[in-house]
Amino acid sequence: MSENDKSAPNGESTNEQGTSATTESGFPLSEDLVEVQRQRDEYLDLLQRSRAEFNNYQKRAKAQADVDRQYAVSALAKDLLDVLDNCERGADAAKGSGASSIVEGFDMVHRLLLSALAKQGVEPIEALGKPFDPNMHEALAQRPSADHPEGTVVAELGKGYVIKDRVLRPSRVAVSVAQAE
Repeated sequence: MSENDKSAPNGESTNEQGTSATTESGFPLSEDLVEVQRQRDEYLDLLQRSRAEFNNYQKRAKAQADVDRQYAVSALAKDLLDVLDNCERGADAAKGSGASSIVEGFDMVHRLLLSALAKQGVEPIEALGKPFDPNMHEALAQRPSADHPEGTVVAELGKGYVIKDRVLRPSRVAVSVAQAE
């Protein structure tokens, strides 16, 4: 008998609570059988915990895979933003030289790139006239302004973009400050 088992008056073994361990038919249980049942319960508990942990792992892995899939195009989109910027610069330069067909070509490529990026969830950040948000904007300059409240974006020096709900590239902006008296 183990140290926790006690002898009952009729010779049956008792468990830790002092009650006698018996089978369903009323026969006393041997120490080996009691130990096997304890191990069975322990293994069942371990199995249930492992199963729950595995289910939680599967849910986390699926959620992470969904997030990874949503933002998989981020690196490519970031590279294409430079191409988009150069299309805008090329169109501006061509407008100065009076080459309208070249301007039309740049504008068409610009629209196609914007459309392709929009299909992947990439959208431009609207900054002009909005309150400065350090999460969406990068302040490069301050400009005194009587027309705008302090902390308002008064000029967009570089276009910013978001992909879904994340900033891909912040808008580079000039922010209004109070005019000196």
